[in-house]
Amino acid sequence: MTRAIAQPITPELVAEHGLTADEYQRILEALGREPNITELGIYSVMWSEHCSYKSSKVHLKKLPTAAPWVIQGPGENAGVIDIGDGKAAIFKMESHNHPSFIEPYQGAATGVGGILRDVFTMGARPVANMNALRFGSPDHPKTRHLVAGVVAGIGGYGNCVGVPTVGGETDFDESYNGNILVNAMTVGVADTDRIFYSAAAGIGNPVVYVGSKTGRDGIHGATMASAEFTEDSEEKRPTVQVGDPFTEKLLIEACLELMASDAIIAIQDMGAAGLTSSSVEMASKGGVGFELDLDKVPQREENMTPYEMCLSESQERMLMVLKPGREDFARAIFEKWDLDFAVIGRITDTGNLTLTFKGEVAGDMPISSLVDDAPSYKRPYQIPAARPYLDPHDVPATNDPAEALLKLIGGPNLSSRRWIWEQYDHMVMADTVQRPGGDAAVVRVHGTNKGLAISTDCTPRYCYADPVEGGRQAVAETWRNITAVGAKPLAITDCMNFGNPERPDIMGQFAGCIEGMAEACAILDYPVVSGNVSLYNETNGKGILPTPAIGGVGLLDDINRMATISFKREGDVIFLIGESNGHLGASLYLKEVIGGNEGAPPPVDLEAERRNGDFVRSLIAEGIVDTCHDLSGGGLAVALAEMCMAGKMGAKIELKDSPLPLHALLFGEDQARYLIAAPESRSHQITATGIPATKIGRVGGERLMIGGALDITLSDLQSAHQSWLPAYMA
Repeated sequence: MTRAIAQPITPELVAEHGLTADEYQRILEALGREPNITELGIYSVMWSEHCSYKSSKVHLKKLPTAAPWVIQGPGENAGVIDIGDGKAAIFKMESHNHPSFIEPYQGAATGVGGILRDVFTMGARPVANMNALRFGSPDHPKTRHLVAGVVAGIGGYGNCVGVPTVGGETDFDESYNGNILVNAMTVGVADTDRIFYSAAAGIGNPVVYVGSKTGRDGIHGATMASAEFTEDSEEKRPTVQVGDPFTEKLLIEACLELMASDAIIAIQDMGAAGLTSSSVEMASKGGVGFELDLDKVPQREENMTPYEMCLSESQERMLMVLKPGREDFARAIFEKWDLDFAVIGRITDTGNLTLTFKGEVAGDMPISSLVDDAPSYKRPYQIPAARPYLDPHDVPATNDPAEALLKLIGGPNLSSRRWIWEQYDHMVMADTVQRPGGDAAVVRVHGTNKGLAISTDCTPRYCYADPVEGGRQAVAETWRNITAVGAKPLAITDCMNFGNPERPDIMGQFAGCIEGMAEACAILDYPVVSGNVSLYNETNGKGILPTPAIGGVGLLDDINRMATISFKREGDVIFLIGESNGHLGASLYLKEVIGGNEGAPPPVDLEAERRNGDFVRSLIAEGIVDTCHDLSGGGLAVALAEMCMAGKMGAKIELKDSPLPLHALLFGEDQARYLIAAPESRSHQITATGIPATKIGRVGGERLMIGGALDITLSDLQSAHQSWLPAYMA
């Protein structure tokens, strides 16, 4: 044993690695001996919550993952769907929550870098980035600093690497004060016959390391992401990786150039747990062993130990298995792009991960033990009892609906995000056809008239009030947003952000959200093809709101038949699609205007979602409608205001007699609803179908007028909407 390997394994050291006494016993049984420190570190990351999904996999199996257009579902680096004409969309969403709280710029930047690698490792050129961000209360002393750092990190990395950041969502809530969420999503496009997978094959074939050199950054990143924060979380700064987007750009181009040849058998990015997870996953999927010579790993720091090399999460690195004899060909490509290239090992028939260092064995572990023996827990859970329905008549009415509307659209959660997205290059690559600010981003499939529609959504306050209903709604909301631009929703990726799974109430939130998501995916024909679970998002025992962020992708057959939220023509008739029941439980009106948080969330009728959405999409496809907006937080009044502001045109709305109180009509958050606008001549094609379609008013003027209840100038709307975030960040 070398000096770097010889270190006594104590119960305290085991606990420091996030392993329980029972888990350590399983390691002893698998090895038939005590592990050395390198082996202990490798087991700790491979069996961490972040890498093994030990608390969540029993529930994740309930999600629908198949459809005729799904080429690859969960289990690879990213999901793959067929978009026709020999092309595939490849996409995934990942979390970088803990690192971004500790070091917001680098945490967010390396989150973008990691998700880009998940996509291009499968042969896709990345074409769009999205994100879903959750910050604490605006008056919390750290929030402004975290917003500034995270947004700058996302923009800095994405802009430099040359992939447009085309949309996302940003919410504020006090539950994220001690644990923000940074979820990053990338979508890429590849040829269906040139998709690359990670299963290693071919005894004796070379294992090749490419990209940046390995340093000491990010060691224990996966373990840190599998534990809750305490007061000393700032001390974990060394476990945050450091990114270099210019190197990532070189890596993308070098990998895609090599992928155009026949040299690659398998490829995997080095993400969480770095060299360890990439080698173990590749060997496991191929049913083979790996022998790695750690002396050959390119290193940027002196005297690195096997432990450090195996657990480093240095960025911009990939692992490949090449066809024998193709090493020099591949080396020439990577050296041309000024990247490291090293043959660091070979495939064996032992079924083990064998590590050598300075001529000695530094580790020797059965691959099956690292993967298949990882614990799987059926943790006890209790899905919270559903809250009682909140009658809208029991919710206090506002004395001034106009003031309430201005408070909502000019507040933390509905104000314009322009300050954020203006820091992102959303037009690079010149294929962005619907910019940030709409229901879904749309990017052209390069060289065609097709478009990919992308949306990220979740309403955590619904998930907290009723996890099952909240899970349904998170999926349905992305489906609705993609539908609202005219695209057919095809599949989702998810990022499941929750607190400590060892608490039955938190595990109940997770199980409930999965149950609701599974129902929605099945009825909407909208499978899950990739995703990520991020647990232990809490500080000192206080968890975040349950946040199952959903990233949806759909296909627009013709971008010339794309709808946007902006009113376009004076005199267009405005229709409300769907039924309104004035649901105010768990609503933004209740939270931000009244200061309450009670009641059940709005029920999600998935059959109505399907029926209404299919109808709206058909209207857009037929050219009948080019103005559409789904209704969500803030209800009818907020959606109308957003459409007026986007089109710089007012609207006059007539309120029909209703048994509902005015504030429920204006701000209720009933689901499965859309606002559309079309010329009068098209009205009969909208109303003669049996779908609930109510004519509510007309486009025109410079004011939003709703009955006799609300009358606001467009300039007042814009002023309230645009000013909050810049003023806050100033």
